[in-house]
Amino acid sequence: METGKFLSALLQFFILLPGTASCYLPAVNRMKHSPAKTAVRWTAALLPYSAAAALFCTLFSVNVNVVLLLTLAPLFFLYRRTVDLDLSCSLAVYVGVCAIETFPVQFGYALDAALRPAAGAAELSSEAALFRLGLSVLLLAAFAYPATHYFPQAVDSPGFSKIWYFTVVLSSVFLVINALAVPRSYRTLHAGRMLWIFPLFEAGMFAVLVSVYVLFYRSVVILLRHSELQELTRLFEMQSHQYRVLQEHIRQTARLRHDFRHSVRLLLSLAEKGDADGIRTHLAEYENRLAENAPEAYCANAALNALFSYYHEMAVGAGIRLDWHLDLPDPLPFSELDMAALFGNLMENAVEGCRTVPEESRYFCLTTEIRHGNRLYIVSTNCFDGKVRKAKNGYRSTRHGGTGIGLASIAAVSEKYGGSARASNSDTEFYVDATLKMPCKTAGSYFL
Repeated sequence: METGKFLSALLQFFILLPGTASCYLPAVNRMKHSPAKTAVRWTAALLPYSAAAALFCTLFSVNVNVVLLLTLAPLFFLYRRTVDLDLSCSLAVYVGVCAIETFPVQFGYALDAALRPAAGAAELSSEAALFRLGLSVLLLAAFAYPATHYFPQAVDSPGFSKIWYFTVVLSSVFLVINALAVPRSYRTLHAGRMLWIFPLFEAGMFAVLVSVYVLFYRSVVILLRHSELQELTRLFEMQSHQYRVLQEHIRQTARLRHDFRHSVRLLLSLAEKGDADGIRTHLAEYENRLAENAPEAYCANAALNALFSYYHEMAVGAGIRLDWHLDLPDPLPFSELDMAALFGNLMENAVEGCRTVPEESRYFCLTTEIRHGNRLYIVSTNCFDGKVRKAKNGYRSTRHGGTGIGLASIAAVSEKYGGSARASNSDTEFYVDATLKMPCKTAGSYFL
């Protein structure tokens, strides 16, 4: 066995290590295991595999690139098992990293062509293999900060499956172009100015691909901000509705206060006559008129109170029997917008589910409870017609062809605050259970 060929093949397979690490940078918040545990497992698997694959390629004169390409598919399935991402997102990240990793490979060939003009890509030198491995490590280091501090915002956001598939196609184009551009014989690069044009062309393609990824990130940020603005607009509309209800209640109570002197005179007259039943009847009527238009106070937070009032009115209008028991911390330790998104999606899905059954069978139960001093538990149960669409990664929407973005948003908010959300169903009921963790140091002040 030729030691030089084995070393070259081994260094070429070692590119799987920084490549695999790069796949986890955008998914740092969605890893099923700790980064240290994941790194140990992958290293323990890839090091012996690289050695065995390099030995195989050396003994049987097999092209390293062919084995590397065949390795990509099983590695993707292993990657999928270690991250909590849907197929489109995980595929986009994986193919994107593969496309990026083809550029160190091409620059390695350019260096090897300059060092050994008479050779070819099938006989990559150890120096060139080490050079491209070093470039791959440098790319990992260069992209570590932006990939872990910015791109997780796009990865963690639900509802962008179509955009992710677009990036898969785009990355695949660059991947295929670089695969086809591998020079079989370095003599072709020494014709004319190709030895200089080839690395310049690769550098240009690399700049274009990185620019596309940056533009993709900016587009997702804009879409997220637009979504947040829509949520804020909806919340403001609900608060405006609640304000009008309060204004009407103030007008009603003002009239009652104005007429109170007449009630006092009547009560005095009834008292002089000793008519206790008449006094009780009048006071009961007065109390009913006070409570007639009084808005319900569900919680201390004005925005969430408006949200609950809005969906309460919607549910009552749809003939849905409600059984709500709401206990929320005050002051609210979570983002108001996040909680509005969680409860808004929860109640909207429940009301829509109730509308699928006859009016006399409609009901919606919602309970929130603070337990253990620092955990908010949310339990929702509503009737529905039993029709669901499920995929491997959860429920899909029955109102359109896409995923259930509402449930995904509930899960995203729960996970953001160190909790979790789970949806399930029977033939007649749909259940959502969610937990959120509150800051322990001030949890005692959150109780109502």
